[in-house]
Amino acid sequence: MNSRVAGSPLHSLRKRDTPVPAATSAQLIIKDLGEIHSRLLDHRPIIQGEARYFIKEFEEKRGLRELRVLEKLKSVVSETNNQTLPSCQEALHDNLNQALQTLETANHIFHRLQQREQEETELSGSNLRL
Repeated sequence: MNSRVAGSPLHSLRKRDTPVPAATSAQLIIKDLGEIHSRLLDHRPIIQGEARYFIKEFEEKRGLRELRVLEKLKSVVSETNNQTLPSCQEALHDNLNQALQTLETANHIFHRLQQREQEETELSGSNLRL
């Protein structure tokens, strides 16, 4: 036989024996105390939120800073390619042409000196033979 039937006298006795409202109110008080404790003394959610905000701000500022550095680097490379490099190539070409002309002149002078020395050694050698 089921003692939990609504018309059963055991069911009505059980209702009176168990202090349901007191247990429920104690549970509500404990629950409220837990919420108060977590709001007043548990700062983890706030700290986690602040940490997330700090990381987000740091990444955004870092990203902007790195973007500015990259843009500056791009402008320096562009300026180097468009202005500095052509002027350096022109100066290098001019200086190399001057150096080549100087070397050709020096080579020609040394060649003439070598010919004169060879002619003098041939003349002195033929004078000694005579």
